Amino acid sequence: MNLDYEVDRGTYDEMFTPDGNVRGVYHAIKGRLSSMSGAEFERRRKMADLLLRNQGVTFTVYSDRSGVEKVFPFDPIPRLVTAEEWALIERGLVQRVEALNLFISDLYHEQAILREGIVDRALIENASFFRTEMVGLDPPRKIYSHVVGTDLIRNEQGEFVVLEDNARNPSGVSYVLECRAVLKRVFPVLFERYGVRPVEEYARWLHETLAYVAPSGVPEPKVVVMTPGVYNSAYFEHSFLARQMGVPLVEGRDLLVQDGVVYMRTVRGPERVDVIYRRIDDDFLDPEVFRRDSTLGCRGLFGAYRAGRVALVNAPGTGVADDKAIYPFVPDIIRFYLKQEPILPNVQTYIADRPDDRKYILEHLSELVVKQTDASGGYGMMIGPRASAAEREEFRGRIEASPRSYVAQPTISLGKHPTVVDGRLEGRCVDLRPYVLYGNRIRVIPGGLTRVALRRGSLVVNSSQGGGYKDTWVLAGQGEVSSAE
Repeated sequence: MNLDYEVDRGTYDEMFTPDGNVRGVYHAIKGRLSSMSGAEFERRRKMADLLLRNQGVTFTVYSDRSGVEKVFPFDPIPRLVTAEEWALIERGLVQRVEALNLFISDLYHEQAILREGIVDRALIENASFFRTEMVGLDPPRKIYSHVVGTDLIRNEQGEFVVLEDNARNPSGVSYVLECRAVLKRVFPVLFERYGVRPVEEYARWLHETLAYVAPSGVPEPKVVVMTPGVYNSAYFEHSFLARQMGVPLVEGRDLLVQDGVVYMRTVRGPERVDVIYRRIDDDFLDPEVFRRDSTLGCRGLFGAYRAGRVALVNAPGTGVADDKAIYPFVPDIIRFYLKQEPILPNVQTYIADRPDDRKYILEHLSELVVKQTDASGGYGMMIGPRASAAEREEFRGRIEASPRSYVAQPTISLGKHPTVVDGRLEGRCVDLRPYVLYGNRIRVIPGGLTRVALRRGSLVVNSSQGGGYKDTWVLAGQGEVSSAE
């Protein structure tokens, strides 16, 4: 395969040094790619695509008029994370998730962090995802966010920094598991010789996490995955995880509440449900409590949850922790609750709700990335240096009209990774979403979803915005791998 490669000296390249030399840990991959003809590599790439297509690995783009169901673009060049790097990431994520759960609990109870003035009270009171219905309510085991996906990027120095937290319904882990199975078939010997840590235990870990928060006195809890239905963008993942755990996949219409207990409708009659891994937003959970027009949820569900007769994972109201206006406070949140210094740094962030920050944002729109605080999937965002004058003016108006809804960050040169584009290697921006599970302890799957901005020059890695993904290999040991397949 042709390995002519142009290193962008303005960013950190994970495989190549600025002078074009291969970084030590990538020598075996480089050697294997160099030894393959273009035809052989293309055969293996097509094999990977066919395997993924046959497995139905798809996602939905609502804004695409040509058809909503897409095959998620997969790049076969794996991303490597050394054992030393992973140890730092893992410790940082465990610290972060523990602190965020304590933060959520405090917000719905004593609000000590607000009384101390560490987090602005107005930001919480006006947060889209703060649920007054959760005030004073203790979830099972006092865990709020059981499944977290934290997005990391490399900065210009190659250091991992946190871009944002996803504490409500993080998606994408199914792609991690599916593409790992595929790449083990595409590069089997290379995979073995690298000593890659496994990710296959995720489904078992997830089931253990769900069972751990079941109502007390239930020796064998009945767990279900609750989906909005086949038209949801992540429906493939919902069905995949239910299948992997060996539990039913249900919609709201499959559930009913009788005498404060949740049941699932079956051909044998109602069966009690103890734990619901809900992949449905708070607003649609229960039309008696949240949106009255919801047809996706189950009437009476929140009442059963409040009475302690069913567990909801993640708990309602956890979105207050991944509000982008709260993100800048996470280092102080860690210091307040854990009395520790943050292990993983944040990106500098300006909060438009603060007058001084808003003034700075409006004066530097052409230099900043502006984000809507309650949006996701790459929506509600403007990258100032690449936006038109009209787009910048549009966001100026949005910020002035609703400052609480926006934050801004410096335009960071995301780390790049070699990616196959039209038969050759080109550097593309990547991020990393590891998945954290909080049950009887906090565990991090060794790896995560590496998303790739496939469009040349793009900083947006989301699949809904034209991104793809890679397999992430966390290495079990240190040192170079000199031999290959």
